[in-house]
Amino acid sequence: MSRQSTFTAALATMLGATLGGLFLWHTIYTQKRKALKTPQKPDPLPVEQLRPVELSTAPVQNSQQKPTPLPPPLPPPPKTTRRISIPAIEKLLKVPAVVVSSPEEWEEHWPSFQKDLAIFPVLGLDCEWVKSMRVSNKGKASAVSLLQMATYSGRCMLVRLLAFRDAQLSLPKGLLQVLRDPHVMKVGVGCFEDGKRLAHDHGLALVCTVDLRYLALRQRHAVLNNGLSLKSLAADLLNVTLDKSLELRCSNWEAEHLTQQQMVYAARDAQVSISLFLYMLGFHSEPCILSDSETPYSKLASSCQGLMDVPFRTRSEGDEGERRRRNRRSTVDSPESGDQQVPDPRRNKRKPLGVGYSARKSPLYDNCFLHAPDGQPLCTCDKKKAKWYLDKGIGELVSDEPFIVRLLFEPSGRPDSQKDYYLTAKENLCVVCGKAESYIRKNIVPHEYRRHFPAEMKDHNSHDILLLCTSCHAASNVYDGFLKQQLADEFSAPQGCEEGVRMLEDSDRRRVRSAARALLSAGESMPETRRDELLSVICTFYSENEKDEVTEDKDKVTEEMLQTAANLETRIFNEQYIPHGLKVVRAYAEHGLQGLIDLERRWRQHFLSSMQPSHLPPLWSVDHNHEKYLRKYGKDLVINLN
Repeated sequence: MSRQSTFTAALATMLGATLGGLFLWHTIYTQKRKALKTPQKPDPLPVEQLRPVELSTAPVQNSQQKPTPLPPPLPPPPKTTRRISIPAIEKLLKVPAVVVSSPEEWEEHWPSFQKDLAIFPVLGLDCEWVKSMRVSNKGKASAVSLLQMATYSGRCMLVRLLAFRDAQLSLPKGLLQVLRDPHVMKVGVGCFEDGKRLAHDHGLALVCTVDLRYLALRQRHAVLNNGLSLKSLAADLLNVTLDKSLELRCSNWEAEHLTQQQMVYAARDAQVSISLFLYMLGFHSEPCILSDSETPYSKLASSCQGLMDVPFRTRSEGDEGERRRRNRRSTVDSPESGDQQVPDPRRNKRKPLGVGYSARKSPLYDNCFLHAPDGQPLCTCDKKKAKWYLDKGIGELVSDEPFIVRLLFEPSGRPDSQKDYYLTAKENLCVVCGKAESYIRKNIVPHEYRRHFPAEMKDHNSHDILLLCTSCHAASNVYDGFLKQQLADEFSAPQGCEEGVRMLEDSDRRRVRSAARALLSAGESMPETRRDELLSVICTFYSENEKDEVTEDKDKVTEEMLQTAANLETRIFNEQYIPHGLKVVRAYAEHGLQGLIDLERRWRQHFLSSMQPSHLPPLWSVDHNHEKYLRKYGKDLVINLN
């Protein structure tokens, strides 16, 4: 082949390869462009809505068929949570307090407080009055002159109550409402007692109070031999030093103008109170997390079951403290009472723990004996029951001292041995301290649990009823609160506060009620923008719930409609509510008879560990009757509870 022919062939080959490569590239590019090209639509479908299509079992449609415009149904949204962060104590104490002496000053600062209460419905509360020995001509102590209230963010309002009275001004409606609102908690040291003074001096109703000393004892944040004053708790838990100098405590709180030192002193008491409350609930170490089904109030109330509106009771050691209590002046007249410098309930001699308890008027144990026809001892009983057998003619008297009655019929059961608890004589004295007067019965297994036990474990349970003096009984109740809270936490069984458990809060209705009350309270003094905002809340609610076209116009909201909205019922019945005791007993009953035996043993051991009784009746035992139950019914007996 000539060189020209060879060159021509090579050139043709190269040209063919080049054209083939160009054609192949053009084909691939065109297909890729078609695959990547997305049709432009005004509302592109979200990626999340395409996920269910991948799991669908429906047949695949033809690619030429026009896709359906409706997306597949969405899965239910995941449960969401809300997180509420609490400011550090250092930041909280730096918030300056505001003094309120007139309705105008109240309306200026109250909206900010309402915003804080909508997030966390709790107020740190304290009162101040002239604590010198100066009294009025009628011999009464000085009236409360200053009311301190602080929110979770540190906002603090110092309300000069006497300034309103001296100017013959009515107290703000917002103040009256928040103090008696059962869904706004008021916390402090001695806040229940402060409420009694406010009612006496100014006719103010204070409800939903929680004494921080009880919470400290329950949460085990306070050692029983240490003081429980606000100053002690602040130093021990928050590392904050409160100035409780006599000069400040007994300063003139009725002065027309408070000094800067007085304002800081008063504000600190309220701010530290709410900070202690949140600290003891664990909200300073980590944010408060609320689920969809929780409200801030229910979250707080679940941790304070049994402590709301309970006066703090202290204990005396011996009769000397009782005499001192009777001889000393009342707490209202005491110059120190405003600071609530009260020591621990187990050591305080000024106000005995258990005052107000109703002691028995007669002995519990008569130590009479019942015998079988053959003379075998059956049990001890009280004299009234023993005489009943004699009066019915079914028993005969054997002895007067000790009082013994022999039955004239065969009893339904006999003791397993003569070393039985029910055959022993028992002394009428406190099983803890040995005091022989002012005693009452103590249920070792509290009634709220025992009442749900099966009949076999409720009959003949006098073993778990012991005598305690009033002060030991009150102290034992405090310790019982610890175990009840443990059981509540273990089994998600909040204690019997019906406000937070049995009744649930409707947040929408509460928002409408708050808006209506704010409008009624403020009147024409409320800024126009805020007024329109609150009216819009009310209009939206009525248009959605009552289909009332009139309420869509904010100008047509009448005074009558506002009054109706201000009195809306915000609570709904919780159909899933189960009492604390029943829920705990059900949880133990899932393990059969052995489970209920374990619950009974736990309460008995708790009494021994917490109170350390020195005068228990002979043969009293944490395992009383347990072997008998297991032998008679078997540990796998299924327990059916109503």
